[in-house]
Amino acid sequence: MADIGIHPHNQVPELKDYNLYASDPVLQRAVARGGAQWRESELLRQGAEYGAEATLQAAEEANHFEPELHTHSPTGDRIDQVRFHPAWHRMMTIARRNGIANLPFVDGRRSAWPAYGASLFMHSQIESGSTCPTTMTKASIPLLRLNPQLDAVVAPLLASTEHDARDIPLAGKRSITVGMGMTERQGGSDVRTNTTRAAPYGHGPWGEEFLITGHKWFFSAPMCDGHLVLAKTEEGGSTCFFVPRWRPDGSKNAIHIQRLKDKVGNRSNSSSEVEFHEAWGVLIGEEGRGISTIIEMATYTRLDCALSSAGFMRQALVQALHYSRNRYAFGLPLAEQPVMTALLADMALESQAATWLAMDLAARFGSGDALDLAWRRIVTPAAKFWNCKRAVGFTGEAMEVFGGNGYVETGPMGRLFREAPVNSIWEGSGNVMCLDVLRAISRNPDDAHLLLDHLQDTASQEPLLAAQVGKLRAAVAQPPQALEREARRFTQRLALTVQASLMLRHADSAAASAFIASRFDADWGPVAGASCGTGDPAALLRAAWTD
Repeated sequence: MADIGIHPHNQVPELKDYNLYASDPVLQRAVARGGAQWRESELLRQGAEYGAEATLQAAEEANHFEPELHTHSPTGDRIDQVRFHPAWHRMMTIARRNGIANLPFVDGRRSAWPAYGASLFMHSQIESGSTCPTTMTKASIPLLRLNPQLDAVVAPLLASTEHDARDIPLAGKRSITVGMGMTERQGGSDVRTNTTRAAPYGHGPWGEEFLITGHKWFFSAPMCDGHLVLAKTEEGGSTCFFVPRWRPDGSKNAIHIQRLKDKVGNRSNSSSEVEFHEAWGVLIGEEGRGISTIIEMATYTRLDCALSSAGFMRQALVQALHYSRNRYAFGLPLAEQPVMTALLADMALESQAATWLAMDLAARFGSGDALDLAWRRIVTPAAKFWNCKRAVGFTGEAMEVFGGNGYVETGPMGRLFREAPVNSIWEGSGNVMCLDVLRAISRNPDDAHLLLDHLQDTASQEPLLAAQVGKLRAAVAQPPQALEREARRFTQRLALTVQASLMLRHADSAAASAFIASRFDADWGPVAGASCGTGDPAALLRAAWTD
C-alpha cells in the first residue's frame, strides 16, 4: 500500500478503509485457479466491506462487550439465554450474507468451495468469533440431510443468507444456526468415553425421537437454534442426534447452560458447559455410528480452521507491513531496514504458502477425483495442524514488529494474537491431527501413494523438494508403531512439501524458489527471518500487498 506520510509523532494511524480482496494478489490468484472468477465482483464488494472502518469498529465492539449468560427469567423460569451486543449480530449478518453459512452446499458448482474459502479467509481476518457458529452451520448441512424428515423442515432455513437472531421455535424462524456438542469432562478428544445417554421416545414428524441425559464440557455457541450431539443408546452405542433449543411443540428444550467459558481469546463467541435433562432430540444417521457421522462435520470445520488461520497470518502480515512502511527509525522506514526487510519477506512467504495450502484444499472439496479424495483425507488434518500451529508464532512475530505499540489493547495485534491458538485446539489439537494423518494413510495406503506420486511429479526438477518426497516415502514404509513416534515430524514434512509443491505450481517463480530454498535450509525454523531464501527480499514485499 502507499505510504501515508510521516506522522508528527512518528505514530502510525490505524489501517482502515482498504479492500482485503483487491489488495491480496495471492487470494485473487487462488480464486481464479479454483475456477471461481464468477464470484469476483462479490468478493471485491466483500473485501471493501471487511476493510471499512464501520466493520472494523463492529468487530472490536463485539469482542469488547462480551456475551452474557442469563439462566432464569425474573419469575424464576429457565431461559438459558446468552445475550450479545448489537455489534455481534452485525458480524453474524455479514458472515451469513457473504455465504459462509452455506455457499458450497447450496451452489452446486465445484468452484463454490474456493469461492466460500475466500469469504471465510477474509472474514476471519476481521472478526473470528462469528465464524464459529457460521461455519458449523455450513458443516451441519450434509449431516442433517441424513434425516429426510428433518431436512424438509430445516433445509430452507439453512439455505437462507439472512441472519435471524430471534430465540424462538424453528417454525417461526427465517434462518437457523447449528452448533456441535461432542466433548465431555472426563474424555475431551476421547469421545468413546462419553457418558451422555439417549433413551428412545417414539417416532414423530422429524424422525426417530430420543430423550438425552448427560452433559457437554464444551458446547459450542449455545444460542444456536440446534446442535448435533453425541450420546450413547442402550443398544447401538455412540449416536448422533439433532437437539434443538425449542421442541417442535414450542416448549423450551431441557438444555441447561451451566456457565460460559472464560476463554483466552475468541471472546465475542460464547462457548459453554451444559447439562441435558431428558432433552428432546432426533436421530441423525445410523444408530451406533455417531462418531463417524459427526467426524464428517469435523472434516469440514477442520478445513475452516486451516482457512481462518491462513487469514490470521495474512492480517498479521498486512498489519506488520502497514506499520513498518510508515514508522521511521534511524532515518528510514522500518520496512527498509535490512534485518526487518528479511523478516517481513520470510513472513510474506509463510503467509502465501499458508494461503495456497488452505485455498487449494478448499478447491478439492468439490471434486470426486481420486487424487482430490486422497488429498482431502490426508492433507486436511495436515493443513489444519500446520496452518493453525504456525499462526500462533506468526501473530506473535507480527506483534513484535510494532514493539510496545503491539502489546497494548488499543491496537489490532492483541486480539489477533489471542485469537490464533483456538484453531490449533478446536476440532482436534496438534497430536490428534498428526495421528489422523497417519490413520488416513494406514486405512487407505493407495491414497498415500497417489499423493506422493503427484508430489514427485512436481518435484522432479527440484532436488531439495524431491529429497523431501523421498523421505516421506521412506517414512510411510515403516511399521505403524515406528511412524507414530515420528507423527509430528512426518506431518510437518508433509505440510511443507505440499506447500512447496503448490508454490511451484501456482506462485511466481521468485517466491517459489525462495520458499524452497528457505524452508529446507537447516537454519530455518525456530526464529522467523533467519532464512528467507532470496537475495531480493524487498521484491517479495512489493508483491505481497498491492494498492
